[in-house]
Amino acid sequence: MNERQIHKFVQRYLEAMDCRIIEKSPAHFQVKLSPRADRDLTNRPYYWSFVDRTGAEPETMSMLLVTDKAKYDDAAAAVEKPAAALPATPSGNSSEAAFNRSFGYLNSSLNANARVPREDLYFGSRRLEQLFQSVKAGGSYLCLFQEPEKRTSHPLHSTAYSAWLGVNMKVEFQCDMKREEIHSFGISLATGQVMEQFSDRLLQYRMTPKLPPNVHTAKNAFTLHKAAAIAETTLERKLRTYDYSWADAAAKRLEEELATIRHYYEPLIEGADEDQRAGIAEQYDRRQEEIRWQYEPRVTVSAINCGIFYLQGIG
Repeated sequence: MNERQIHKFVQRYLEAMDCRIIEKSPAHFQVKLSPRADRDLTNRPYYWSFVDRTGAEPETMSMLLVTDKAKYDDAAAAVEKPAAALPATPSGNSSEAAFNRSFGYLNSSLNANARVPREDLYFGSRRLEQLFQSVKAGGSYLCLFQEPEKRTSHPLHSTAYSAWLGVNMKVEFQCDMKREEIHSFGISLATGQVMEQFSDRLLQYRMTPKLPPNVHTAKNAFTLHKAAAIAETTLERKLRTYDYSWADAAAKRLEEELATIRHYYEPLIEGADEDQRAGIAEQYDRRQEEIRWQYEPRVTVSAINCGIFYLQGIG
């Protein structure tokens, strides 16, 4: 992820979590965290247990989230220059003018004296990983409705929506090398129809968490358990068509590695005295387990996230 992608992700996260953005630029956000975001990001379990027990009004933390360190530091350095060295502005606030020239815009003036923890966000940083985990925990399951393209003016007219189970599944092909695939399936709970690349279809619609007016939902013919089983069967059938010559090659490399360590350890065990033999045999077993974990071919499937999506029509 580059700086622009991180900035866009952070803004969407803050808006989704109802955080109050006090100040922002293309390189940073200064925010007052919402209670939900504070719980996920600040690691204050004792404080939040106190709030939950007593019902006290929570006081959330503020943070300075820097999404482009170089750009932010350059602009901050310009602000710190002596006011006399900066050109005069109609407002008389030359420091703020310098910041505005560097960043483009701000929601409010920079308060240099405020003690707000600064977090530099870059791919691989601890704080950005916390945001990813927060999104994963909060967005694993959701329920959304398609927004109608046109609102009917007739109060008695109602459009039928059917429910779809959407699930994104990760397939990992592993040996001493690794490859991953993401498969997105949609299963109609009304008809059992299966749609691949379901997440791409959802991008065509505007979705809302509230049931739109003049809309009714059709009765489900399939349970969530049955729909999930259909998705698993569809993916399994798809994986059976793949070329698994890589697994045969990995199994061959595994046997070669096991033979190498066998030729090394078996003479050691035979030549060791009774006191040393048990230790060498234990080391040999541990080494075999490590080799098998590294080279043994395997395919694992896991569900990343899922949701119920109500779409127009009977799918």
